[in-house]
Amino acid sequence: MPGGPVALVGATDVNRIEAPVTFKAYMMCAFAAFGGIFFGFDSGYISGVLGMPYFVNLITGIPIPGPNASAAEVTNFTLSSSDKSLITSVLSAGTFFGALIAGDLADFFGRRTTIILGCIVFMIGVILQTASHGLGLLVAGRLIAGFGVGFVSAIIVLYMSEIAPKKVRGAIVSGYQFCITIGLLLASCVDYGTQDRTDTGSYRIPIAIQLLWALILGIGLFVLPESPRYFVKKGKVDKAVDVLARLRGQPRDSEFVQDEVAEIVANHEYEMQVIPQDSYFSSWANCFKGGLTRPSSNLRRTILGTSLQMMQQWTGVNFVFYFGTTFFQELGTIQNPFLISLITTLVNVCSTPISFWTIERFGRRPLLIGGAAGMVVCQFIVAIVGTATGATAGAAVDVMIAFICIYIFFFASTWGPGAWVLIGEIFPLPIRSRGVALSTASNWLWNCIITVITPYMVGVDQGNLGPKVFFVWGSLCAVCFVYAYILVPETKGLSLEQVDRMLEETNARSSSKWVPHTTFASEMGLAGKNHLASENVEDVERKGAVA
Repeated sequence: MPGGPVALVGATDVNRIEAPVTFKAYMMCAFAAFGGIFFGFDSGYISGVLGMPYFVNLITGIPIPGPNASAAEVTNFTLSSSDKSLITSVLSAGTFFGALIAGDLADFFGRRTTIILGCIVFMIGVILQTASHGLGLLVAGRLIAGFGVGFVSAIIVLYMSEIAPKKVRGAIVSGYQFCITIGLLLASCVDYGTQDRTDTGSYRIPIAIQLLWALILGIGLFVLPESPRYFVKKGKVDKAVDVLARLRGQPRDSEFVQDEVAEIVANHEYEMQVIPQDSYFSSWANCFKGGLTRPSSNLRRTILGTSLQMMQQWTGVNFVFYFGTTFFQELGTIQNPFLISLITTLVNVCSTPISFWTIERFGRRPLLIGGAAGMVVCQFIVAIVGTATGATAGAAVDVMIAFICIYIFFFASTWGPGAWVLIGEIFPLPIRSRGVALSTASNWLWNCIITVITPYMVGVDQGNLGPKVFFVWGSLCAVCFVYAYILVPETKGLSLEQVDRMLEETNARSSSKWVPHTTFASEMGLAGKNHLASENVEDVERKGAVA
């Protein structure tokens, strides 16, 4: 770069690899979590819309049953399983491809720019949905909006993980999941308020409100800085120093800022020496290099990230949030299914903030293990009570709803935030954007699969499993329990660079006992008075310039 390489101070003390953080800097990190609101709202509003009388009449042409309608007429007044499946799953299909594309865009143009672009694409999809007066344009709009959600959901976690301080990284990324639950709650409230409208406002109002969330996030990100780790990856170390100083609320020449940038540069140089990136295709291939037997291999990390998101979907929580309203309607024993859906969403919102403390106090691994165990118990109780009573007795339905709420509590305080936190931590910088993109795409792929098949599993015109479907979710939660115990590592209190070293030196079950004992800056060469060797900085800048 002009003027020669940046001189960086490198730390040998493992406790000095991150700068202290001001309250303003915390708020800058936390604002990015706002992206979860329109993700959650877009996922949540569709549950209520699918049960709205005007919308059902618009799509099916079946007249809205009057007060004297027969039981058969009321039962038949619903969307077909195929229409429910298409409308719900097409968003997930868009997000799957959007998340994959986002990995490249985040490396080419930056994390922040990619999220802003996702907001723009999402707004185009929302406008199309709002203008729809039939199935075709609604589906097209949800597909396009899905691409935008894919961009944001993949890169917002990456961005937050890269800018957040290590001591509260788990709590701040958990804030993203909390904002998802806020979005779900707001969607339920809006659906509840428009459900009885007899015009297009019943579904257009919930759809159009999403424009507000995208505008707030997109405009806000123009004010926030880019990720310093992106600048290191691109060889712009000088900019990385400026950005990190702003994020940490420290002067540019602060030793803390110098130490942290030096550690990021040294770690990146180390990773590039282990697995060089020679071309675009090799950079994707690097995500799958290394053996299955080495916990630190890129292949193992990619499998861990993608399977974590798969397991999060296997918990079955989106069955409640996507199809809860229509499921409760089909039970035929609940007077106001919209209100029950609102209650379950409220439980989700109130439970998630618990993870802000527990994920840093107890760690990621214990939360996922304990959360899976709690969900197993709740799911099987719901399935057994519903199957034994036929879900017709008032007391039995009350028990089912109660344990569904407890199940949501376990999910919202453990697997909901935990899976997102971990995928932002386990990948080394050279493949981090693509690793997180693949993991997020896995989430949306399984989200899509579940939303396609679930209507056929529980629809009265298809499998008609009813409460028995919770046997399926309970069994899958048991798989999640075994998975978390065997494969999930503990990353609490470690910098992203220290997570790399921990994965090299230990396995999942002993990871909680691992403590940092050296820095990458000291290993990659210190010159003079703890200054990072100039050839290391030059090498990073040179490689970044041609990336």
